[in-house]
Amino acid sequence: MSYIEIDHVTKKFGEDTILNDINLTIDRGTVCGISGNNGSGKTVLMKCICGFLPVTAGRICVGGRRIGVDTDFPESIGVIIEAPGFLTNLSGMRNLEILAGLRGKISGKEIRTAMEQAGLNPDLKKAVSKYSLGMRQRLGIAQAIMEDPEFLILDEPFNGLDKHGVGDIRALLLELKAQGKTILLASHNSEDIRILCDRVFEIDGGRIQK
Repeated sequence: MSYIEIDHVTKKFGEDTILNDINLTIDRGTVCGISGNNGSGKTVLMKCICGFLPVTAGRICVGGRRIGVDTDFPESIGVIIEAPGFLTNLSGMRNLEILAGLRGKISGKEIRTAMEQAGLNPDLKKAVSKYSLGMRQRLGIAQAIMEDPEFLILDEPFNGLDKHGVGDIRALLLELKAQGKTILLASHNSEDIRILCDRVFEIDGGRIQK
């Protein structure tokens, strides 16, 4: 059963066509990988699915609801796109408490669990400014999963992680897949794609390659 439907989506910035007639369906409970070089359109496509960017033509439906028409954003979604932004003078736990407070869906218990799943100590008082790049990436992953979303969009989720960290996050994503989550991820690493994904699409020059 299709959870995401992308029909004839084109995205232009002025005269520049970034996405050109994209057609794609992703089934519920599967992991779909998108590969492609920098500038191929992967991140723009992800932002359109999230509702962060409006499409120029075509339609995107997530969970049966059309983005930009029925809803501005998918209802149950966790996102990492580009470098996660945090208040660097505060601890990781405090950052996630502030973000969770915007929606009021979860308490400290769920935040602590998400941090532990991502390999972070929720009791660490260290400011995010003192975090390594890998720790910031883990914090971004904790943010994405803390509200137990149905759907995850992860753009290069392994950036900044060492070999151990990559193994941890791969295992976490496989666990989330086993729980029935729908995951769309982009990675430059073909091994990440091979291990995690049920289907892989390559995007080049704004088009899905057949």
